[in-house]
Amino acid sequence: MTELVQDPVCRMQVPAASFAAEHAGIIYAFCSVQCRDRFLANPHLYIGFPGRKAPAQEGLKIVKCRRIRFAYPLDTTQAKRVQDALTGKMGVQDVHIEDDKMDIQYDLIQVTEEQLENELTSVGIALGQGWAHRLKYAFIHFEEEFEIGNLEVTKNKKGGH
Repeated sequence: MTELVQDPVCRMQVPAASFAAEHAGIIYAFCSVQCRDRFLANPHLYIGFPGRKAPAQEGLKIVKCRRIRFAYPLDTTQAKRVQDALTGKMGVQDVHIEDDKMDIQYDLIQVTEEQLENELTSVGIALGQGWAHRLKYAFIHFEEEFEIGNLEVTKNKKGGH
């Protein structure tokens, strides 16, 4: 009988050797490469710090919004393909494409930025005509003013900068 353990990301019961990865001297098992990669990108979202539970352990979501502006607008067919590809990823909550803008809302506990970037590159390759580079570039260089709304401002208790 195979020993089952809990995937720290999605909480599924998985065989102890399934997609295994080591972090801080402990071996963790995962249901998929996507869960393993999410964990390795931000392990403390899932296992916390000593004496502090992780957001995932408390059932919280870390929702991030990213606005992307393209050099050229996607046509209707291209926009549909991009939207379908992204909304098919676990953790992507909403994708809205209008003219040369795309807003993506996603849960960092369920999907990493790198996974979204890779998905955009893949769909861009399928679109052809240089879209792989355009989509990847736009994702990396998203609109800074939109990102400001994602920032949490905390008071510096030490009184410095």
